[in-house]
Amino acid sequence: LLAADPDGWAVPLFNAEPRGNYNRIMLSPVLSGEKSYAEIVTHGDDWYAARGVTCRFGEKVVSIDRQAKTVTGENGTVDYDKLMFATGSSPFIIPCPGHDLSGVIAYRDLDDTNAMIEASATPGARAVVIGGGLLGLEAAAGLRLRGMEVTVLHLAGHLMERQLDPAAGYLLQKDLESRGITVLTQASTKEITGTDRAEMVKLEDGTELPADLVVMAVGIRPQVQLAKDAGLAVGKGIHVDDQMITSDEDILAVGECIEHQGAIFGLVAPLYDQAKVAAATLLDEEAAFKQRQLSTKLKVTGVDLFSAGDFAEGEGREDIVYRDPGRGIYKRLVIEDECLIGAVMYGDTADGNWFFGLIKDGTDISEMRETLIFGPAYQGGGAQADPLAAVAALPDDAEICGCNGVCKGQIVKAIEGGATSLGDVKAQTKASASCGTCTGLVEQVLAAML
Repeated sequence: LLAADPDGWAVPLFNAEPRGNYNRIMLSPVLSGEKSYAEIVTHGDDWYAARGVTCRFGEKVVSIDRQAKTVTGENGTVDYDKLMFATGSSPFIIPCPGHDLSGVIAYRDLDDTNAMIEASATPGARAVVIGGGLLGLEAAAGLRLRGMEVTVLHLAGHLMERQLDPAAGYLLQKDLESRGITVLTQASTKEITGTDRAEMVKLEDGTELPADLVVMAVGIRPQVQLAKDAGLAVGKGIHVDDQMITSDEDILAVGECIEHQGAIFGLVAPLYDQAKVAAATLLDEEAAFKQRQLSTKLKVTGVDLFSAGDFAEGEGREDIVYRDPGRGIYKRLVIEDECLIGAVMYGDTADGNWFFGLIKDGTDISEMRETLIFGPAYQGGGAQADPLAAVAALPDDAEICGCNGVCKGQIVKAIEGGATSLGDVKAQTKASASCGTCTGLVEQVLAAML
C-alpha cells in the first residue's frame, strides 16, 4: 500500500507484542542459534518512521466501534476510514490436566523462543515436544542443537502426516533419531504433572516422561475474538470475500485469522497474495484473491523435505516411486488422468519447484512419464539436457522464496534491472535472505537469465 501510494494513508499500527514486524518463519533458526533476532527483523524502527507509521507496539486493542469507526487500545482511541485485521492465529493448547503449569509453552512468537532458549541453558535439561508437525519438529531440532534431551510425541502413526506419506515419514523419523531426538508416534498425552511447574508428561498407555520444558505444537486456531466482539461475520475465521473485505465494507482482513471460501491458512505464501490484494482494494484497483496449490519444506538444517499437492490413496490414481534407502532418498509422484497431482520428496528435493509447477499448471505428463521421476534434466534430451532449461521454463508466478513471498518474475525483473549476483538479488528482492533453502534455485534463475 505504501509503495503504491506513499502519501495517501496515515497508518496507526497496533501490535500486542512489544515489537514490530519480524519474520516468524525464521524463529526456528533463532532457536537453534543459527540466526539472531536482529537478523530476522523485517521492518526496523527507521522503516516505520520514514513512512509515517504510528507504532502502538505492546498495546492490545480492547474494542472496535464500527458505528463511530474507532479502535480503542489500552492507551487510547483512534479513528479509522478503513480498518485491517491481521490478528493471525493462536496456538491450540491441549486441555489436559497440568496444561497451565509453568514450563508449558506454545511456539508462536519471540517470547516463546526466548523461553525455550532460557530453559535449554540448564545442563541436562529435558524437553517434551507435543506435536510432530512442521512447527513441533523445528522446535525439537532447535532444542536438541541447544543441548537438551528431546522427546517428540505425535498422535498419528507417522510424522507430518498432512504433508508426508508413511514411507517419507519413516525416513524423517530415522533422520531425527540419528540426531539424538526420541520420537514416539501414536502417543496420546494424558496429563502433565508437577508441583510449581511441569516435571512429568504422562501418556495414556502409562508411559512417564520427565520434563523440564513442555512445548505444545499441535495446531493453530484463527484469532477471531476481537472481530466477533465487533459483530463481524465469523466462522472458523473472519469471513472475507475475494477482495479481502469482511462483512463490513470498511473492514478488511488478511492472514491466518481469515476464512475464505471455507478455507483457513497456515502457510506464508497465500498470506503475501492476500496482502497484495488488500492493498489493491484500498487503492480502488481491481484484484481478487485466488487459492492456489501450496508446497511445504521443513526448515531443519540437513533435512531435505518437499511436499506438494494431493498424495492420498484414490481410485484411478497411480504412483511412481523411487527409493534409495542407502542414501536416504525417497520420491513419490501421484498421477491421475495423465496429470501430476502430488509429489513427496525426501533427501533430494532439488527438482521440487519443477514438479510443483507441473502440479499447479495441470501439465499433461504422458509424453515424459517414463523419465518423469528423474526430473527436468531428463526430459526431451536425456541426461545431457540443460538443467537450467527447467528453471527458464518456470512461469513468472512460480514461487522461488517461500519465506519472503518472492516469485520468479520479481527476480527476473531485478536481473533485468542490473542485478548480476546472488547478493544483488538478495538485496533487491529478499529472495534467499532468510532460511537459505532456495539459494540454489535463485542461483539457477540467475544463471539461466545471464
